[in-house]
Order: sequence, then structure tokens, then C-alpha cells
Amino acid sequence: QNVTQTVEEEKPEPPTVQEIKQKIEKYNAKVTNCLLMKLNDDGTYTGFIKVHLKLRRPVTVPAGIRPPSIYDALKEVNLAEMTDKRTSFYLPLDAIKQLHISSTTTVSEVIQGLLKKFMVVDNPQKFALFKEMRKDGQVLFQKLPLTEYPLYLRLLAGPDTEALSFVLKENETGEVEWDAFSIPELQNFLMILDKEEKDKIQQVHKKYERFKQRLQQTLKEARGKPG
Repeated sequence: QNVTQTVEEEKPEPPTVQEIKQKIEKYNAKVTNCLLMKLNDDGTYTGFIKVHLKLRRPVTVPAGIRPPSIYDALKEVNLAEMTDKRTSFYLPLDAIKQLHISSTTTVSEVIQGLLKKFMVVDNPQKFALFKEMRKDGQVLFQKLPLTEYPLYLRLLAGPDTEALSFVLKENETGEVEWDAFSIPELQNFLMILDKEEKDKIQQVHKKYERFKQRLQQTLKEARGKPG
């Protein structure tokens, strides 16, 4: 009787505290912006990561709420819970947010932390964290599992963001899952698209109006020349 056994992939042994200490010392020796990593007595460590926001679709935020202040952050005041009104807008393309995290901070917690900082009330499952790598002139993206530890990846790659950087993008699963959006969100999307369409039409009209004026001026000047 033939028996097929499933052999589990052997996972690498987690690094020892001494190995982590050596990696942190090597990492900090390359740091040029004072954003050092720090080893704690319990073997965990803290440091900084930068996340590029490359979101192509609008996000949902509380309407009429001011940005959170340092006081709000210290008191853990959630301004998003102070109103039920919602609106949608586009975050600045390729904005960069710097986060101070721990070696025990997961990708899921990084995503939730970013959304909280920007007061985004969308479901965190709509977003994903990617690592961006550059190799042989190519830019490669890899979606990170929610249980991955970004600071450990930063430690292994070193402080050079050309070797590794983090990017927050939409959690693409092929087609857009419109059922995941609420009715107010969809209505806001339509309003934004309608405004963008009108702005685009206005830009085209202005472009060809200027072209028409230059053409008429050229014809006028040509008619005034002898011969």
C-alpha cells in the first residue's frame, strides 16, 4: 500500500537575542538620519518604517472633523467616533508616513494604525501592505501577509529604502468588490467622478479655445502681410 505523506516546510529558527543585537548594531551603523533601532531588555526591539501611500481610489473619512492634535493622540481621542457624517476624498498621491513600531507589530496593525492616523473609517480589509524592491532596474511589489513583521524585514534589508520600502495600496482581488462599499460611499464616488468629468471637459474646452485664438491671430497676421 502506497502512503503519501505531507511533509511540512521547515521554518527557519527565530534569531537569538544575540543575533538580533548584532543585526541592530550593523543596521544602526548604516543609519544617517538618527532613526535608530533600539533593543529592549526582553529581546524585542523598536524602530521606524516609512510607508508610501499609493491609493488610486478615494477613502472615507468623517465630515467636518479637524485633523487630530498631539493632545488627541496622547489622550487616545477617536475623532472619527464624534460624528456619523461621512465624506470621501483622495489622499495625496505617494504621501509618506513615518511610523515608530515594535518588532511585534504586525502588518495588520500597521494598516490599522495608518488608517487611524488619517481618520479613514473604511474597512482595513480594503487595503494591503506591499514591500517594494528594486532589482536590475525593475521595481517589484510583493503583498505581505497580515501576520508578517515589517520591522524585522526593515532590519534584514537595512535602512536603505532603495533596497526595500513599504507601500500601502488597495487590496486588489481582481474585480472591484462594490458590495464591500456602503451606499453613501458609492454616492460619494459618483459625485467625485462627476466632478472629475466636468473638470476634464472644462480643461479640454480651454485648451482648444486657446488653440482657436492662436489660429485666428495667425490668420489675421497672414492676411495683413503683402503678397
